Amino acid sequence: DQEEQAYFAVFDGHGGVDAAIYASIHLHVNMVHQEMFQHDPAEALCRAFRVTDERFVQKAARESLRCGTTGVVTFIRGNMLHVAWLGDSQVMLVRRGQAVELMKPHKPDRE
Repeated sequence: DQEEQAYFAVFDGHGGVDAAIYASIHLHVNMVHQEMFQHDPAEALCRAFRVTDERFVQKAARESLRCGTTGVVTFIRGNMLHVAWLGDSQVMLVRRGQAVELMKPHKPDRE
């Protein structure tokens, strides 16, 4: 009895694959475990990024890992699209053949 939902993500490891693999396994799980997931998936997604980051930092300290990841995540519920990204990853939406700007690219010359 829930609306249809879909989750898609791409992670690009920097300095190794450990952080990207960790995020790919845990981010969506951390999102659905947020108490506001049912009524505010955007906030749940933001919190999931923080939780996933904090837990990976702890893992990296224990295991002497020195890597990170960028990421782009989309979550669709019904007819609502939520997009989140971290680092210099970029995403493009094309609607009816036209590009729709969802973000300003992460570039060194931006303030």
